Amino acid sequence: MNTILQINSSLHSAGGQSTRLADEFVSALRAKNPEAKLIVRDLAREPVPHLDADRFGAFVTGNEQRNQDQQAVVDYSDALIGELQRADVVVLGLPMYNFGVPSQLKAWIDHIARAGVTFRYTAKGPVGLLTGKKAYVFATRGGQYAGTPADSVTSYVRQLFAFLGITEVEFVYAENLAINEASKQKALLGAQNAIRRLMTQVRLAA
Repeated sequence: MNTILQINSSLHSAGGQSTRLADEFVSALRAKNPEAKLIVRDLAREPVPHLDADRFGAFVTGNEQRNQDQQAVVDYSDALIGELQRADVVVLGLPMYNFGVPSQLKAWIDHIARAGVTFRYTAKGPVGLLTGKKAYVFATRGGQYAGTPADSVTSYVRQLFAFLGITEVEFVYAENLAINEASKQKALLGAQNAIRRLMTQVRLAA
């Protein structure tokens, strides 16, 4: 493991429970491998612009045809993609907002899921180009959703990673955070215990 990419998508930035769990996991990873490089992308502190017609137009315009503004859009997207390409491990702090992923995370996704760069179309369907990576997702929710039809977030994120070629994805859940203080503390303790179990399974590259 040479590089860890941590993506924080909580509106509360470092104060979000999903961020805190992701931080705890990353700290444990780095304790095992002090030489690992860490890239942190905080989508609350540095919001990614939402996709619009002009930005999408820049992505589908050929290199020679792009104007200066379009090239700036592509360069920005390329920088986000470069972080993913360099990462061996992706750690995602993922709260659920109104039954979905945070809009700031969706904006990031729309800038890194680019045909010919992070995936390509073939006669047999799309093929992800970001292979050889593992992802860990720290999913926090106010209520109980995991394993129910109301949890569209897990399937969406798992499908998105697979689409990009990242098929090894581990989820750690902390749910019922909004019920009362006792349920919140119980959920966070369960997630912390899950992190400790994960760390016994993590195999670091030499």
